[in-house]
Amino acid sequence: MLPRSRASRAPRARRILAALLLAVAAVATPAAAAAATPTAATSRGWNDYSCKPSAAHPRPVVLVHGTFGNSIDNWLVLAPYLVNRGYCVYSLDYGQLPGVPVFHGLGPIDESAGQLASFVDKVLAATGAPEADLVGHSQGGMMPNYYLKFLGGAAKVNALVGIAPDNHGTTLLGLTKLLPYFPGVEDLLNDHTPGLADQVAGSPFVTKLNAGGDTVPGVRYTVIATRYDEVVTPYRTQFLDGPDVRNVLLQDLCPVDLSEHVAIGTIDRIAFHEVANALDPAHATPTTCASAIG
Repeated sequence: MLPRSRASRAPRARRILAALLLAVAAVATPAAAAAATPTAATSRGWNDYSCKPSAAHPRPVVLVHGTFGNSIDNWLVLAPYLVNRGYCVYSLDYGQLPGVPVFHGLGPIDESAGQLASFVDKVLAATGAPEADLVGHSQGGMMPNYYLKFLGGAAKVNALVGIAPDNHGTTLLGLTKLLPYFPGVEDLLNDHTPGLADQVAGSPFVTKLNAGGDTVPGVRYTVIATRYDEVVTPYRTQFLDGPDVRNVLLQDLCPVDLSEHVAIGTIDRIAFHEVANALDPAHATPTTCASAIG
């Protein structure tokens, strides 16, 4: 039985935890409902397998959505932004669960990394490029690390740009610390949404992912975080240690940028300007608040 002080907090904690998960899904719903089909994505200029990388941008860019996202709704702004700058851009769906449409990124993350590996191979075969660049949001900025470390991805990837990635797991503002108080809840997450359970700080997946260091040789890493992130917390756990790493706090570039976890990866053009800089550092330009209209 819980101590009285803990027991009195348990019902409220359950409501908070449920509300948080529902809020994440609700944020994704409008974009998912508005999203059309993969054909529509192609018409916007991405997922066009006839695209050939230019001399200026010789590597295709693969976009990796976050938890509850999909290959379209996460990228309705960033994909055209990059296409308009001359990149061949592709996005995949991963982590699908049987009977769960639209909302992806819920399957075991090691299996999702295998899906990414197959997709990168497909893109490289279509474009003729020897390497790709990866840009991911949330889980999509962290999951590729498994591909790089354990599935041979380092030989096929030049750069990984993570937007609000949970590289070292997340406490969800400490709410995951409540799991031991609710018998069965952790098993429910593991059994039905392993992609969520894998992201909890200290999980076996996170422990394996970061054993031996955060990075692998030969890949350039950029992490773009916001201090107002309410999902990947504490936000500084997103940052990586190692050579060829650039950790960026959005508010150091534009103090009045209030983007939280979802907005930084879906609509924030200041963050997207920094993505463009990471993809082409030789031609990088300063990222400021004015980048919002650039």
